[in-house]
Amino acid sequence: MITAGQMRAARALLGIDQRRLAELSGLSLPTVQRMEASDGVVRGNVDSLMKLVAALHASGIELIHDGAASPRGGRGVRFVAPETP
Repeated sequence: MITAGQMRAARALLGIDQRRLAELSGLSLPTVQRMEASDGVVRGNVDSLMKLVAALHASGIELIHDGAASPRGGRGVRFVAPETP
């Protein structure tokens, strides 16, 4: 799962706009806009969510889920070195 806040934070860390995220994930701009406008957890079809998360991961974004190892708990994002082929 990914939240709209995590999407915005991930884009900010990468320095990209919604259009670029759509290109990276192979989704339409309206789909990315709709996902990011969600209240809380992003809702969408599983294929679209998987494409989005995979694109963020390939760009070096690690999603921190609620209860994951983090000093203060809660959700978040972390930038790590992108994977190289």
